[in-house]
Amino acid sequence: MINVNRYTLQNGLRLLHSEDASTQMVALNIVYNVGARDEDENHTGFAHLFEHLMFGGSIHIPDYDIPLQKAGGENNAWTNNDITNFYLTVPAQNVEVGFWLESDRMLSLDFSPRSLEVQRQVVMEEFKQRCLNQPYGDINHILRPMAYKVHPYQWPTIGKELSHIAQATLDEVKDFFFRYYAPDNAILVVTGNISFDETKRLTKKWFDQIPRRNIQPKKIPKEPIQKEERRLTVTRSVPVDSLNMAFHMVDRRHPDYYAFDILSDILSNGRSSRFVRHLINEQHVFSSLDAYISGSIDAGLFLISGRPSQGVSLEKAEAAIWNELVKLKETEVQKSELDKVKNKFESEQIFTNIHYLNVATNLAYFELVGKAEDINTEVDRYRSVTPEQLQCVANTAFKHENVSVLYYKAQK
Repeated sequence: MINVNRYTLQNGLRLLHSEDASTQMVALNIVYNVGARDEDENHTGFAHLFEHLMFGGSIHIPDYDIPLQKAGGENNAWTNNDITNFYLTVPAQNVEVGFWLESDRMLSLDFSPRSLEVQRQVVMEEFKQRCLNQPYGDINHILRPMAYKVHPYQWPTIGKELSHIAQATLDEVKDFFFRYYAPDNAILVVTGNISFDETKRLTKKWFDQIPRRNIQPKKIPKEPIQKEERRLTVTRSVPVDSLNMAFHMVDRRHPDYYAFDILSDILSNGRSSRFVRHLINEQHVFSSLDAYISGSIDAGLFLISGRPSQGVSLEKAEAAIWNELVKLKETEVQKSELDKVKNKFESEQIFTNIHYLNVATNLAYFELVGKAEDINTEVDRYRSVTPEQLQCVANTAFKHENVSVLYYKAQK
């Protein structure tokens, strides 16, 4: 059981705390409720750009990394379509350095033309390396707009196209910052060897004076129900063909979310999973095959991607996948198979939440989608999924009118 303490500042910043005396370190994790889904369709990639800009100097601190390194700390960040997450770890005796650094860049960034240009070039280079110059790197840019026609999940976190970052102005960047990077749009989690009283004192000292920015409610359009199969074939200079399928599924807060996650594990998590046993090891249809969920807060995708074995056509490979999906629809999963997946998830959760930094990250996310204390009942939610629920979910989702299929062919 993870004990959670909480406090909210007058400016709306939510503080969560969990003490862990087994370490001499402290973690600070800040999640901002902004991701790629909050961007304008003609100005994408901004949330990811800010993941980098937040390290380019704040209003009173020209370099974020040097003071933290001198204090014996480390840091990193990541962005997805829903959130931007920043974290640092620091020895307990130097923890105030972390509060100082995080509060200053929440107050305001440097916003110099030089900082923007440096980080812009970094992000553009990342875009080129990951999406343009890497084999299969543009699959996300093709499959997402096939599956989503209205919702901003139709573009990946890195952005829709390179020009959106290349043409970003300093005024546009400032506007995006003050619209989203605010105490009333953030959750601060502090874990490790620090008391709640000390955490509250330091949070008030460093964050209390940052003004509330009166964040406006999100107005994100809901994706309409897909009613027909969508297909596309592209040809690229890649070693082998790739098959990619995307089925619409429920949002993160829906009870069936856990059933979808379990189905993805039944199909492809581990050597005893169905895809590995049947389609890779026995039938040799695929050389690699994976099923996973997007894990997004709004209604997401159940994704299947694989590379057929030599001599196997994409049509035959797809038919083999549908055959496995039909089995899930027609026959209930055996209790022993389901229990194996549940046990594996429970052990992963136990080991993950041993580490104080993972606890900080997970508490922030659970608070965003519900309440932080849900971290203690997440395993129970997976445990409650029944074979009947899995079959019902499979019948609802795995339909031809609910799928987008991408044939990604190698040039002959």
